[in-house]
Amino acid sequence: MATTGTAARATEFVKKQDEEWRAVLSAEQFRVLRQKGLEKRGKGEYTKHFEEGTYSCAGCGNALYKSTTKFDSGCGWPAFFDAIPGAINQTPEADGRRMEITCGVCDGHLGHVFKGEGYSTPTDQRHCVNSISLKFSSST
Repeated sequence: MATTGTAARATEFVKKQDEEWRAVLSAEQFRVLRQKGLEKRGKGEYTKHFEEGTYSCAGCGNALYKSTTKFDSGCGWPAFFDAIPGAINQTPEADGRRMEITCGVCDGHLGHVFKGEGYSTPTDQRHCVNSISLKFSSST
């Protein structure tokens, strides 16, 4: 569900205990954001969503992605070619194929970045993000 308003860049790190996160997140949001779960392919609210606006962290509200960087990769999850500067952290995974992406403010798991897949985007990156990790604010 889209909400109206402007997403803001949070400036302080948010740290909560699991019981605090459980009080503000749905069970599925907790599983994905806090336990590094994976949303089912093609089932997310924002997979085929292309309205103009900003995608923020569902856990803390930190602005993560602008709609101008979203593209249809056909992967079954929302795909972006770049994040808002400083909004996310990237950590290499053990297999070396991808980077885990987490919110730069609350450390919530968002998904993964894949590089060099040949997409005709300015970065040749695909930030594959779980819809349930996001909240959308329209520009209007």
